[in-house]
Amino acid sequence: MSDVLVRIKRAVLAGRYAFSEKARVEMETDRITELDVAESILNAVAVYKKIRSRSPWRKPGREYLYVIQGTNLDGVAIYSKGKLVRQAGSDVYYFLISSKRAI
Repeated sequence: MSDVLVRIKRAVLAGRYAFSEKARVEMETDRITELDVAESILNAVAVYKKIRSRSPWRKPGREYLYVIQGTNLDGVAIYSKGKLVRQAGSDVYYFLISSKRAI
């Protein structure tokens, strides 16, 4: 398991995660809960993809988004995309930009 996935899982286990409005809309549309998303991240075995953010609002420097596909405890496949946010040298939380049922 990659170091970044371990860091993401630890942030989720500690409850240090948040959802964007877009993620909340997608979750509502697909009828999945915050707990479903957290379970899918904790059950994931790998980061599916790492992409560089193209957002015009990102801070100077590189910002990476991590795509994770996993299942909740009911076996529902869930796709999430987010970034690991650091402050003062430690992981603060995992910010989910997108969360929906995987197709």
